[in-house]
Amino acid sequence: MARSYVQVTTTTDARSEAAELAKSAVAERLAACAQLVGPIASTYWWEGEIESAEEWIVVFKTTADRFDELASLITEGHSYDTPEIIATSVVAGSMDYLAWVAEQTEPADPDEDADSGTGA
Repeated sequence: MARSYVQVTTTTDARSEAAELAKSAVAERLAACAQLVGPIASTYWWEGEIESAEEWIVVFKTTADRFDELASLITEGHSYDTPEIIATSVVAGSMDYLAWVAEQTEPADPDEDADSGTGA
């Protein structure tokens, strides 16, 4: 069965929170990488009112089978009551890049020494 890939996005109102979500996801191997974009201007409905805010986007690159765990990590680490968590299917991509995403999002082997000293 072919592996499926997704880009997952969320937004937050602080660059520091966006950076922490990115770092946590990569550290937990739930995303191969995460990119911060912003600030952006957002306009949206919230609690019956039109709101405007400055936000940061975080774009996570991962496999579809890691989505549920990534969504949980985002939800738990997010300051919003209802955070945006949207997964968009990757329909095509560089085979080398997608192989790298798959490799980097494999769950860590608990028996493997994380600091092997190889520098790789």
